[in-house]
Amino acid sequence: MQTPRMETALTKLVGVAHPIVQTGMGWVAGPRLVSGAANAGALGILASATMTLEQLRSAVREVRSRVPEGTPFGVNLRADAGDAAERAQLIIDEGVRVASFALAPSRELIARLKDAGVVVIPSIGARRHAEKVAAWGADAVIVQGGEGGGHTGDVATTVLLPQVVDAVDIPVVAAGGFRDGRGLVAALAYGAAGVAMGTRFLLTSDSTVPDAVKAEYLKAAVKDVTVTTAVDGLPHRMLRTELVDSLERAGRARALARAVRHAAGFRKLSGLSWPQMVRDGLAMKHGKDLSWSQVLLAANTPMLLKASMVEGRTDLGVMASGQVAGVIEDLPSCAELVSRVMAEAQQALEALHSLRALPPPG
Repeated sequence: MQTPRMETALTKLVGVAHPIVQTGMGWVAGPRLVSGAANAGALGILASATMTLEQLRSAVREVRSRVPEGTPFGVNLRADAGDAAERAQLIIDEGVRVASFALAPSRELIARLKDAGVVVIPSIGARRHAEKVAAWGADAVIVQGGEGGGHTGDVATTVLLPQVVDAVDIPVVAAGGFRDGRGLVAALAYGAAGVAMGTRFLLTSDSTVPDAVKAEYLKAAVKDVTVTTAVDGLPHRMLRTELVDSLERAGRARALARAVRHAAGFRKLSGLSWPQMVRDGLAMKHGKDLSWSQVLLAANTPMLLKASMVEGRTDLGVMASGQVAGVIEDLPSCAELVSRVMAEAQQALEALHSLRALPPPG
């Protein structure tokens, strides 16, 4: 059966068949998952923060080799990274359709990408941030409510999404708590142009996350997905494990010692020099009430995620997760997932269309 298609402002903007985005999750959103999502008609986004420039170039070319010519996909960038300008130029040189950002890019970076024909889609967690990037020329925004995995806020998607839709006149993509066609229709009813899903795409057969780690997600209940500041001092939604409990019990000295080791490991892995990491740390502090210890603790995140998402060590790594992990029970392919979501959305729309408003009494 042919997958139902739906045209929205998002599909028209980026040229995908379906208003679904696979988010750029570090260590998870590599070429196999991104090409799986793109071939299914969704917008696949490659995570680049844990790659060197040459690794990113290779990954972009691998995605392109796995999809039909002209298939749109994106790359997620850290706007505060010391080499953000070089990565943006790589995206331009390689002809990538979309640049997404976990933090707001500068007005100058947005203009540079747009001038080269790249669609710029920052992720935001507050109405004022959406208003800022829209004023700077962003083409669309992904708005993540507190249900979403990884670094998150405390405002639910159902409250944040309509605020942002009402505040900006660019397409808004809803993230945080989405996994099926009913959620897509709900987001559209709020005025969104589509949904972005991370955990749901992580839990597919196209995801390279080790099977043992996927099993931990599948057996989790909603109450097993928690928010902690123990990893890097910022609210971070993940599966509650013995490691998370131990991090929360650890004193500051032990946490900092662990962070120093991880910072050294990430420096070697990423190819960044210590001065570049210091500049990135300064960028993280800018506009935030972070101590230097919190900045250093941020080096925990990529290494702890790598331990689980790449090495399969659930005892040594953390597992970022949206709350929807507690209600996901299977591992479809990206093609099966997207087809299912769109079929469910079609059924939900037909059910709504069958409703009729009753005339007022009397």
